[in-house]
Amino acid sequence: MTWSKALKDTVRTGLTVERTKLQPLVAVRGAAGVAIVIGVVLWLATPTLAVSSAFGAFASALVTFQRSWRPRPVLALAVAAGLAISTFLGYMAAADHLAFAVLLAVWTLFAGMAWAVGPVSGMVATQTVAVMLITVTLPTSVAGALLHAGIIVCAGVVQAALIVLFPIRPWGLQRDALADALAAEADYARRLRHDPVARFDAQPLMDARSAAELTPRQARNRPRQLGGPRGVAERLRPVLASLADPVVGAPAEGPERDHVRDLLAAAATVLDAVARSIRWGRPVRLPPEVMAVLEGAESGSMLTGPARRSALRLIALLADAVEATDEPVKEAPPANGDRPPKPAKGSVKGSLKGSRNSREKEPYRHLLRPTVPRLVPVGLRALRREARWSSAIGRHAVRVAAVSLAGYALGSALPLGHGYWAPMTSVMVMRPDFGQTYSRGVARFVGTLVGVFVGGLVMALAHPGPWVCAALAVVCIGLMYLLMRTGYSVASACIAAYVVFLLGIAGEGWSQTVEERVILTLLGGLLAMAAYALFPAWETPKLRDRLADWLAANGRYSLAVLDAFARPADRKPRRVREALLDARAARQAWDDAVARAQREPVRHRGISRSAERGAEAALATMGRTAMLMEAHLPDRDATPSKEAEDFAAALRAALPEAVSAVRERRDLDWSGPLQAYAAWQARVGDEGVAVRAAELLVDALDELAGVLSRGPGGRNRARRK
Repeated sequence: MTWSKALKDTVRTGLTVERTKLQPLVAVRGAAGVAIVIGVVLWLATPTLAVSSAFGAFASALVTFQRSWRPRPVLALAVAAGLAISTFLGYMAAADHLAFAVLLAVWTLFAGMAWAVGPVSGMVATQTVAVMLITVTLPTSVAGALLHAGIIVCAGVVQAALIVLFPIRPWGLQRDALADALAAEADYARRLRHDPVARFDAQPLMDARSAAELTPRQARNRPRQLGGPRGVAERLRPVLASLADPVVGAPAEGPERDHVRDLLAAAATVLDAVARSIRWGRPVRLPPEVMAVLEGAESGSMLTGPARRSALRLIALLADAVEATDEPVKEAPPANGDRPPKPAKGSVKGSLKGSRNSREKEPYRHLLRPTVPRLVPVGLRALRREARWSSAIGRHAVRVAAVSLAGYALGSALPLGHGYWAPMTSVMVMRPDFGQTYSRGVARFVGTLVGVFVGGLVMALAHPGPWVCAALAVVCIGLMYLLMRTGYSVASACIAAYVVFLLGIAGEGWSQTVEERVILTLLGGLLAMAAYALFPAWETPKLRDRLADWLAANGRYSLAVLDAFARPADRKPRRVREALLDARAARQAWDDAVARAQREPVRHRGISRSAERGAEAALATMGRTAMLMEAHLPDRDATPSKEAEDFAAALRAALPEAVSAVRERRDLDWSGPLQAYAAWQARVGDEGVAVRAAELLVDALDELAGVLSRGPGGRNRARRK
């Protein structure tokens, strides 16, 4: 992509205003916290202290709007503590420009590295830098600095208290994540009716898994509806795919295929009903025609072989989803074979009679999330992992530290007041990737221009006093909380007007504020953009590494499933599960990398667009094939498969060299797995799910070798004969 096209795309993205679901009650609660803090401090103390406290209340509430699964009060208190520490240290060094510059560089470097822990941590750390730059310009003493820090902590306590006292849809994010996962499964079932190999976006399942990670305290208070359906949703996907697939499921045409379409439509209806029940905490309601389809599929003989086994397993899983939603979730006993209590007569579960003997019952457990103190070593390990020159996070940290120093120096040297706006803009704009940095830079400048114009116009026409300015600031921040998800330009406009009115509380001249804010915001945005252009961390050259990681993860997943067919008595469901999660994470990392690379103004290096699309299709097929085999794992007393063991051994031997070949732009050699498959097929023919799925697997491997050998400097040398 050329620079001109990349800039056009980032401008368009930055100025896009999206229609999204608003949360007015949450916005009112956050604005109320800001109003309480400003009002009380302005009444009892000075306007300067009121301005300082306002930034603490604003940032403490802002973090609670981020997509984090931790309790909102904990987030508010954590960001308030970080703001208090950064503000106090900033005050201690503010008298000496050199000392403050060193503090700013070090603090910003660690704030940039905080993105290694997660996006919420990165955003919180960025807020601490921005507030430190603002508050240290307000005159005070050491005792006053302690008072400022204490007031900021109190502001966070106020926001946390409001969240506790006025809960608005508690567990709402977790409910939405689980409901979205089930709704995604329902949509997948509908698409499978017309496209048996339709792609499934696993992001909703990944979000639901993240939402299910709870601290012990959260687990004790978790609503019953959030305890079991996530595991059911995870097990549903391979069953749906295997039922619809024409190779291991029903034939592509005929009465069985029509019956499968009806069953998939009924499954989609049940999943949608369960999703609505979880999202709003209501009972599950199913239409009678859906019950008729499911009962007919269980009692009838329309489907045969693997398709019938998939249908019975699907009905059982749907029954589990309804049961987990309608009835209290109980912790299953540890591996003693006991079954959950039978449902009451006439319940929805009783109508969805499942074949439980065909599968192993997985206990309902919550995933452990470390508490805040225990998160420290986790964060330190993440920082050590990203503290290298080749890391995008590490380069971002160095880049943002250098830019903040340059912005601070230029802002101090220019004959303008409020020089901190330049480095603050740079810090708030910069992100670890090119697209977000440039789009946010454009949005920040345009939004600031609109916000300071509106705020300055109000100040010029009305000449409001401190209390009126405080009220106007609360209105602006309430609008920002309400509209922040519509676009960064809208949020920037509200924040700009908020700052204008806050400085009006302290008696700043509005005309000077408007002029300085526009010029220094433009300067900060240009510094951020120039820094990424001069010191980039492009994703495009790393695409082959991401592809190799995905191949390695898919290979481990395939081997885990094949080993279960080779040695059923020794199969380990946990190993299969962990391999699936690794493959899913690698696929998501690839998708994210491709999305970032497509917006970068760099020439092709490493892999062409056509080879990229072909390799993605081949690896998606490879992962899907392993998932189909997972849906038909044999029982522990099944006969071991020597052929599956030989095929797995050949794949295990060829995989490391293939991964290295992808990274190093060499041709792939899958001759070992191909020969093992040919011997397997010669012995057993096409009988059995495993051998038919193995054919799809070797086709995917062959396709991957073909598309990559047609890349730069290569030619089509696919090994399949």
